[in-house]
Amino acid sequence: MLELGRLRELVQAREVDTVVVAFTDMQGRLAGKRLSARFFLEEVLEHHTEACDYLLAVDVDLNTVDGYDMSSWDRGYGDFVLHADLRTLRLVPWNPGTALVLADLRWGDDRPVAASPRQILKAQTDRLAERGWTAMVGTELEFCVYRDTYEDAWQRSYRDLTPANLYNVDYSILGTGRVEPLLRRIRNEMADAGMYVESAKGECNLGQHEIAFRYDEAVRTCDNHSVYKTGAKEIAAQEGMSLTFMAKPNAREGNSCHIHLSLRQQTDGHPLMAGTGAHGLSRLGIQFVAGQLAALREFTLLYAPNINSYKRYQPGTFAPTAVEWGVDNRTCALRLVGHGAGLRVENRVPGGDVNPYLAVAGMIGAGLYGMDHWLELPDPCRGNAYEAGGRHVPTNLREALELWEKSALALEVFGAEVVEHYANAARVELAAFDAVVTDWELFRGFERM
Repeated sequence: MLELGRLRELVQAREVDTVVVAFTDMQGRLAGKRLSARFFLEEVLEHHTEACDYLLAVDVDLNTVDGYDMSSWDRGYGDFVLHADLRTLRLVPWNPGTALVLADLRWGDDRPVAASPRQILKAQTDRLAERGWTAMVGTELEFCVYRDTYEDAWQRSYRDLTPANLYNVDYSILGTGRVEPLLRRIRNEMADAGMYVESAKGECNLGQHEIAFRYDEAVRTCDNHSVYKTGAKEIAAQEGMSLTFMAKPNAREGNSCHIHLSLRQQTDGHPLMAGTGAHGLSRLGIQFVAGQLAALREFTLLYAPNINSYKRYQPGTFAPTAVEWGVDNRTCALRLVGHGAGLRVENRVPGGDVNPYLAVAGMIGAGLYGMDHWLELPDPCRGNAYEAGGRHVPTNLREALELWEKSALALEVFGAEVVEHYANAARVELAAFDAVVTDWELFRGFERM
């Protein structure tokens, strides 16, 4: 990470000329501005900078859409203010002469923008802080690499792309060696951008890989997640390749984003979930995991925000279908893993397309609900959760939206403004998808029906 004084020195020495001021939008993407470093230091540090508030009220193609209360044609599409959080200031090694800082969004009267993903997570971490606790989080993002540029992939309608590996390279050293120049660049340049890189490994899909980072405080992990996701794509493009984090890019295994979370005391880092109870859990740990289980269906919209997200949930794919928990059981939606201070819950529902701030906010809110209501855990699933029966993970975005809209718990945890804002985002995606004539329909119906 970069101290402000050091940034001034680098600008004076003409080693840094650009500062990116960015925030994470609803789709989990970085949005913002590239500023001259001099202007950032002389003006933006004190007076901030602005961006159009439609950036939290558009679809993935940046189309203006109806239904958002905070931003619309009727409201005139004004600005919100980007307040740079200097704790996030860092160099961007893959872009020469560039630093980056993430921002919190506020209105002109200094009120927080409630629908901002980072603000939504901070509201939940503030609830933890009131109890003297902090959430430690790790996100495991998978991606598929192709030997085609993004431009070529677009022009070819994403068909017949060449995967970086032509067979399953899960844990294969030879397989990762084939892509090591790219993986090495990503690992090293993320480390130079202030992240603690742990490892890289191959995965099951063709050209699929995962780079893992050390867990950290919840907001910091989600900040790094957003920077990494953008940076990895930029590095791949510079190498004449492309990679995707979309949840289900083809018929094989999808891209997951397993989220690991544990709680600690703020004062001394003492673990709160570990104890002498069943499976090594404390009383608080039991309640926290029970809250995850109780809220999972109603909060799935936060874990799986897109039409494509739900294509992952197929039996035998390591993506969950059953709302079950288990001890080191990868067939369950919730997996208890680790021991002692490392004991944590792993949420296996999110895919690579997840917005990390929203998902982690959901997990914290669910856990606090379990604690406040003294929930008990059922017995863990000890076998194949795909065959367990019982409650299922929502199978499509429409089902998840209905559960979210009717959820008294979502209203209690996030408030009416946030619930309606993200319900509208789902409605917009569904309407766009419902209006499209797909290739599947054409091939089945053009001649034969």
